Amino acid sequence: MRGSAGFLLCLVLLVAPYCTEVAAQDIQPDPKTPCANWMGGAPGYPGHNGLPGRDGKDGKDGLKGEKGEEGAQGPKGDQGETGVPGQEGPRGFPGYAGQKGEKGEGAFIYRSAFSVGLKERAPHPNVPIRFSKIFYNEQSHYDASTGKFLCSIPGTYYFAYHLTVYLTDVKVSLYKKDKAVIFTYDQFQKNNVDQASGSVLLHLSSGDEVWLQVYGEGDNNGVYADNINDSTFMGFLLYPDLDVH
Repeated sequence: MRGSAGFLLCLVLLVAPYCTEVAAQDIQPDPKTPCANWMGGAPGYPGHNGLPGRDGKDGKDGLKGEKGEEGAQGPKGDQGETGVPGQEGPRGFPGYAGQKGEKGEGAFIYRSAFSVGLKERAPHPNVPIRFSKIFYNEQSHYDASTGKFLCSIPGTYYFAYHLTVYLTDVKVSLYKKDKAVIFTYDQFQKNNVDQASGSVLLHLSSGDEVWLQVYGEGDNNGVYADNINDSTFMGFLLYPDLDVH
């Protein structure tokens, strides 16, 4: 028994190194593990970062996202330069009439006018002819009792007369301030009715008088009027003296 046990012990001692070498050859440690052998060493330091890789290809556009919330209004920008005027557009339709405005202050209008006629034959020569048939005398600047026009508004006036001549010759003159201004003469033709007329522009001052009268001596008072024939005298203000009024 002791001899068999000693033999087995010797056999184990011989075989163990061989098995160890074979196992060492068959089983190799993973080179990626910290330890290449049965007992690994201390971990090494981390390596440096490598260079960045090249950019990859652009990807495809994704789906459109949902509308975001409206942001706060930004500050008002500076006014831009005026652009070039555009072409004129088509003409529009007329608008509706506006409301009537308030009545304004009226400017003062200077009025002075008269128009009168004869009711009967003229009086004796060298006195004013009294035209008592009133056509217009709203301002009462003509006095029918004297036959004279009295100037109340200084300015330029127009005077005219149109006389019917019958039975004898007529010589008349228009007077201003006791001085004859114009003269009219008509020689009567028998069995006929004639007409005599005249007109003039005069500048009058306040208080000046204007009238018509037969002048001269003799039978020159043929001024006539009846129900179908008129002899008239008239005058009116053209424009006042603005430096006075």
